[in-house]
Amino acid sequence: MENGFHQPVLAPQVVQYLITRRDGIYVDCTLGGGGHARYLLQALDSGGLLIGLDADAEALAYASQVLKPFPNKILRHAYFDDLEVVLYELEKLPVDGVFYDLGISSFQVDVERRGFSFQVDAPLDMRFNQQQRLTAADVLNTYPQEELERIIREYGEERHWRAIAREIVKKRLVMKLQSTRDLVEIVRSIVGEQFLIKSLARVFQAIRIEVNRELDRLKASLEQAFRVLRQGGRIVVLSYHSLEDRIVKEFFRYKASDCVCPPELPECVCSKQSEMKILTRHVVTPDAEEVRRNPRSRSARLRAAEKIVPYEEAAG
Repeated sequence: MENGFHQPVLAPQVVQYLITRRDGIYVDCTLGGGGHARYLLQALDSGGLLIGLDADAEALAYASQVLKPFPNKILRHAYFDDLEVVLYELEKLPVDGVFYDLGISSFQVDVERRGFSFQVDAPLDMRFNQQQRLTAADVLNTYPQEELERIIREYGEERHWRAIAREIVKKRLVMKLQSTRDLVEIVRSIVGEQFLIKSLARVFQAIRIEVNRELDRLKASLEQAFRVLRQGGRIVVLSYHSLEDRIVKEFFRYKASDCVCPPELPECVCSKQSEMKILTRHVVTPDAEEVRRNPRSRSARLRAAEKIVPYEEAAG
């Protein structure tokens, strides 16, 4: 596991946008291998605190070793849509910043038994949290064809979604789909060799997102992140594909808007007030040198916003 996790992407920019007080409380919602967390802790003084969350127990164990030199941290095994629960239990509210590095780590892809990669034969697993029940095999063997079509179309943006879903259902009538090779062969039978790699990437992404409920969890977690921020606190998000980035962009845009009325209305009747200030009018991307050093960073997009209304304690 020594070098399995990817290099932290846009690390100096993450620190620049997130850290407003060196003695503040910050949450890394996607701790991974601790790469960004290390940068954040180096930017804090002894009075600051970093709370790290990750649904993957193996990632958490790795990060705890990486971050051993820093005493001012608390690590928790949790999905990021448990953000509020964790902070209430720790009695660490409000916080000064919340950070997300979305997607999947190189380590998770490289560990064959996790089933994230289409390049090796492995069990159809794809769970971030190994304690949850639903696996990729469950999705492929039990979901109705219409639901498989929706997942592959919406989460994978794969143009052969209907044919691939139909072939999955056809195959499982004669055999239980158990390995990544089973899924690879299904996709190959539909798209052929020329565009196979891109289609496999899309289909595997789609199934992984469904297994881990990634987009639903992101939507819920962003709402929680906004609630737990103090006034002046910030949310910084790194995303790697358009589905995640669209959710973040629309969330920030809605929170920054002072009117959400339909444009045909002659005057505003919604009473909506602006609650955030968008700090990245243009999305931040890695420069050519970072992409050269770390090819994984090529698709990264950083967005940041600041809360401009007071923190409100939850009633009761």
